[in-house]
Amino acid sequence: MPSPIRPHPRPHWLRRARCLALACIVAILALPAQAQSVRIGYVDMQRLLVNAPQILAARSRMQQEFDKRDAELRVDEARLAELELRAGKSASSEEREELNRQAEALRRSIARTRERLREELNARVDEETERAWPQINDAIAEHGREQGYDLIVTSPVAYVSGRIDVTDDVLARLARQQEGKR
Repeated sequence: MPSPIRPHPRPHWLRRARCLALACIVAILALPAQAQSVRIGYVDMQRLLVNAPQILAARSRMQQEFDKRDAELRVDEARLAELELRAGKSASSEEREELNRQAEALRRSIARTRERLREELNARVDEETERAWPQINDAIAEHGREQGYDLIVTSPVAYVSGRIDVTDDVLARLARQQEGKR
């Protein structure tokens, strides 16, 4: 089982939110010059979903949960290696066939278990990301309100100036919230 946990794929409604944000940007740019004192920020959602303390804590919990099950799988893999070694050293063809049958059955069992663990891990990653999503979204909105932003756009975008990237500020806010929970 791979150790690193991949970030959650973007939610399906995120595409609609991006279209709305793009429409807002176009509307803002269409305003007369005197009304263009608009403050825009940007959040790199990929970076946020990888580095948010809430996601990191969930990843740590899942790592502990799945490490135990992965250890059981490694025991089975060691048993498989032993069976294969014994089959290779066996002088009797009947014994070798029996050991090969046992090894093949164990190999299939390991593959099924590994696939089941992968599916369960993906489901848990989705679950934990969905659980953290409202908190992340609220942190972005709170930061925008407190700092006087008119619009905060999320990734992916074609180009972003580092001047308007507020991802680090939102990560810091999420870290403070996580510390407050402890």
